[in-house]
Amino acid sequence: MTALAEQKLLSKNINPTAMRLLVVDFLLQGKVALSLSDIEKGLYPSDRITIYRTLKTFVEHGLIHSIDDGTGTPKYALCSDQCDETGHHDLHVHFYCTQCKATHCLPKTKVPIVSLPEGYASEEVSLVIKGLCGICNKD
Repeated sequence: MTALAEQKLLSKNINPTAMRLLVVDFLLQGKVALSLSDIEKGLYPSDRITIYRTLKTFVEHGLIHSIDDGTGTPKYALCSDQCDETGHHDLHVHFYCTQCKATHCLPKTKVPIVSLPEGYASEEVSLVIKGLCGICNKD
């Protein structure tokens, strides 16, 4: 367990239990967004329900965000420090590689502001680009 994992939990007012520390540490090691199944495999023999509840708590406190990349399976990645229990304020683009099936956060590529017609109210914004990632595009 890293001290960074504990610090991340405490900064979001999340009690650092053993499972929460394991999950944060695992997410910190990852280079791509991970599904519940990916995390479960990486933390085997941990309980799937406990991991799911942990991820739900993390999303609610703004520690991680859930990504709908079009595969039908949500992926999870750490949020920026701007996010908190009031919402996810770091609106960046996500990239899904159609070859290696990895979902990447692109934090330097911001989601553009979209003007909605009168009477419309935005509740959630996401932008997923699909194609070949930098590694797969070299092949």
